[in-house]
Amino acid sequence: MSYPIRVVDVMSTPVVTAAPNETVADAAGTFLAADINSVVVVEDDEVVGIATGTDLIRALDRSESPREKLLADVMSAPVATTDPAAELKDALETMHDHGVARLVVVEDGRLVGLVSTDDVIRYAPQVFHRRTLATDSESTPQYRARQETEYEHADWTFECSTVSADGLSVGDRAEFSKHLSEADVRSFATASGDTNRLHLDERYAGETRFGRRIAHGTLVSGLISAALARLPGVTIYVSQDLAFLGPVDLGERVTAVCEIVGEIGDRKFELTTDVLDSDGERVIEGEATVLVDDSPETATVEVETIA
Repeated sequence: MSYPIRVVDVMSTPVVTAAPNETVADAAGTFLAADINSVVVVEDDEVVGIATGTDLIRALDRSESPREKLLADVMSAPVATTDPAAELKDALETMHDHGVARLVVVEDGRLVGLVSTDDVIRYAPQVFHRRTLATDSESTPQYRARQETEYEHADWTFECSTVSADGLSVGDRAEFSKHLSEADVRSFATASGDTNRLHLDERYAGETRFGRRIAHGTLVSGLISAALARLPGVTIYVSQDLAFLGPVDLGERVTAVCEIVGEIGDRKFELTTDVLDSDGERVIEGEATVLVDDSPETATVEVETIA
């Protein structure tokens, strides 16, 4: 089963709060007692600010009597907020846009939680790390490469574009696309042992949050391996991190897109590894490290210049 990770899945609750007329000394005591680094400042059931450890340190530096300073004078306001139903990747984007490390979670005007970068790293580290990957290569692919495989199907489409004709480098990209059929889902259930009724029983699935049967998340992510198999050479997985952003329906055409974004050395490469649905929306976002050996002498790799 896979679904988008949402703020409600990782946020801290209940939230420790303070009044704006409490002092810095009061807040410091609360920090120590509750082993926290921030309090949400609330007045008349309304969020009016947030006081963090950084705010308290700043007060110590700027005030002659910092302990008696009121939180109203040192807190950060207005606060950056998010909804509990927001996807975690969107919350991370909001943190980035506001230059903050935590968001106050509000639902129908009520304070319901707090989500921080620590929460993201704890529960979904790949979502946080993905932002650090440079995906905009300055190199433009000049060649198409076709790696020999054991067999292909008429429904499958794939393309591999490379910057160089002589080897892999940053900017190289491989795509693989196919429909995920009823037969695929049932075969995968048998092969993997994952006979979760969400994927196999229409009536059962209709009563879940999805309201219908969906393809196995690991079946969908398997297309990443299919795309990597189209890169020139023998590609060997070293590691793979994934974030499942949305479900895939049976019969839907999905496309795995892998792009080399870093060359670690000693034949190792770092890639972004995404899967897109039929509308071009990402349903899986990931990153991988692979080791690529030279192809055996019996292998055939065709390379042509992109017109």
